[in-house]
Amino acid sequence: MSKSKLQWGGRFAGGPDAIMQAINVSIGFDRKLWQQDINGSRAHAAMLGKCGIITPQDEAAITAGLEAIEQEIETGHFVFAEALEDIHTNIEARLIERIGEAGRRLHTGRSRNDQVATDFRLFVRDAIDGMAAQIKDLMRALADRAAEHAGTIMPGFTHLQTAQPITFGHHLLAYVEMLARDQGRLADCRVRLNECPLGAAALAGTSYPIDRAMTAATLGFDRPTANSLDSVSDRDFALEFLAALAILAMHLSRFAEEMIIWTSNIVGFVSLSDAFTTGSSIMPQKRNPDAAELTRAKTGRITGALVALLTVMKGLPMAYAKDMQEDKEPVFDAIAAASLSLAATTGMVRDMRANTQTMRQAAGLGFATATDLADYLVRALALPFRDAHHITGRIVALAEARGIDLAAIPLADMQAIEPRIKDEIFGCLSVEASVASRTSYGGTAPDNVAAQARKWLEELT
Repeated sequence: MSKSKLQWGGRFAGGPDAIMQAINVSIGFDRKLWQQDINGSRAHAAMLGKCGIITPQDEAAITAGLEAIEQEIETGHFVFAEALEDIHTNIEARLIERIGEAGRRLHTGRSRNDQVATDFRLFVRDAIDGMAAQIKDLMRALADRAAEHAGTIMPGFTHLQTAQPITFGHHLLAYVEMLARDQGRLADCRVRLNECPLGAAALAGTSYPIDRAMTAATLGFDRPTANSLDSVSDRDFALEFLAALAILAMHLSRFAEEMIIWTSNIVGFVSLSDAFTTGSSIMPQKRNPDAAELTRAKTGRITGALVALLTVMKGLPMAYAKDMQEDKEPVFDAIAAASLSLAATTGMVRDMRANTQTMRQAAGLGFATATDLADYLVRALALPFRDAHHITGRIVALAEARGIDLAAIPLADMQAIEPRIKDEIFGCLSVEASVASRTSYGGTAPDNVAAQARKWLEELT
C-alpha cells in the first residue's frame, strides 16, 4: 500500500513495521460500522454541498459513489484491505478509486475522530433499538405464560428455603418488571446518546462554515454535541449501554438459574423439550438445560465488556487517543451475547411446560402457611405481631417434632399453646387460602396476577 493512500501518509518517509501494522489495524472488527459510515458520509456530503463548501457536481458524484460502494458491500464484492487500517479509510479509498478527485473532498471539515464517534453512536443506537424489541418480545412471552398460570400455586422462596405459597404467574411477572426497568435504562441511554459529534473534527472544531445542525437532523440525532473536545473523547454512551446490558444479563442469568433448578429431576417444576436441551455423551437418560446454562455464562462476557471499556477509558487525557480503538470489540461482543441470551430465554419461556401438580405439592411443604397462622392470631386475637410470631413458632416446632403439617395439628394441641385459637384457624392453613388472601397491590392473589398479566399484555401489543 503506497503512503499516498494512507490518510496520514504525507508526513512519513517510510511505512509501518509489520508489528505496528498488526496492532494498529482495526478493519477486522470495525467493518461492522460500514452502514453507519456510509450514512454519515452521505449526510456530511449533503451538508458540504448545501453550505457551498463543495460543488453540486462533487456532491452528486460522492453520493452516487457511496451508493455504489453500499451495493458492493451488501453483495459481498467489496474488498476490505488491512493495509488501509479501518472501515473509514477503506470506504474513502474505494470512493476515490471510483469517482476520482471529488472523493478526496469528502473529508473536508471532519476528522476520523468525529467520524468514528458518529459511526459508533449510530451503531449503538441501532443496537439499542434492536435490543428493546427483543426485550419486549421476552416480556410478552412471560406475560402470556403468567396469564396462563395466574392461579398455579408454587412455593415462594427466600434463601432458597420455602417461605410462602405464591403463584407461578406471579413469579414470572417479577421478571417482566425487571425487564421493564432494563427497557427504561436502554431508553434513557438512547436519549443521552442521541447527540451528533460530526463536525467536531479532530478536537477543536473546524474553520469551514459547516452546518452541524443539518447533519445531526439528517442522521436522526436530536442536536449536535456542544463541545468539540468532549465530542471526540466521549465514550460514556457506550459505557452506559454496556452497564444497561450487564444488568439485563444479570436478570437473564437469574432466570436461567431458576430454570436450571426447576428442570432438575429433584425439583421438577418445569420441563423443557428437545428444542432447548441437549443430551449426554455417556448417560443416555440425561436432558441438560444447556440453553439456560449458556445464558447464565454469557453474563460474564457482558460484564467483562463493561469492565474492559471502563479500564480503557479510565486514564485517558483529552481528547482522542488510539486506546479508544479498543472501544468497539467489547461492545460488539456484548451485543451478540445479549441478543443471543434474549433469544434463548424467550424460546425457553415459550417452550417450557409447568408441572402444576409437583408445584402444588411442594408449595405445602416446609410449613409454608406459618405466616398465615401468625396473621390470623393478629386479626382474630388482636395480638401484637411479635407475640403472634412467637406463638406460631411454637406451633411450627410442635408440627416439626411430630412430622406433620400445620393443618394436621389437633385444635386442642394448638389451644394448649394459645387457648383462644378457634377451629376457624384451619381455614387459613391451606396453600389455596394463603395465596387467595394476598390481595394487596402487587400481591400474589390469582385475581391480582391475572389483572397484572392483562395490563402488561395490553401495553406490549
